[in-house]
Amino acid sequence: MSYMKALADRPSREREMIPRTLLWAMLGLAVSALVITTFAVLTDRPHVGQPAPGKVVAERELILQGKSAQAVTVYAADGTLIADMDHGGFVTVIQNAIQRARTVARVQGNPPIRIVRYDNGRLVAEDPASGASIELYAFGGDNKAAVERLLDQP
Repeated sequence: MSYMKALADRPSREREMIPRTLLWAMLGLAVSALVITTFAVLTDRPHVGQPAPGKVVAERELILQGKSAQAVTVYAADGTLIADMDHGGFVTVIQNAIQRARTVARVQGNPPIRIVRYDNGRLVAEDPASGASIELYAFGGDNKAAVERLLDQP
């Protein structure tokens, strides 16, 4: 019986898994982020993290049709086949992101997206149907080149 009492009096291991100091620090971090964001909104601080505007150098409307987890077919807006990729790589990632944005926005069908190249080096996939915009230049040179090939193909 005394063994059971000793076990009951011992501190619980689950209680020691996350120290109380760490919990207070996490709460402080969350509250600090909320205070900084509230201050920025109330004082109308400029948005410094947005990409610089530029002039459109090239643009193309494309239809991305996902076939499986990796495969994607790319059509021009008029229905002309541009590429049929069994392993679409980054193009498949874009297609999945656009499809998710369309699901959230409750967009029906598969309208074309716009691939836009700006004079300042930005490359953007814009979906007018859902309002989604993906800054493609931020994903590295190889991924940017994969999308630029689609933009430059006849």
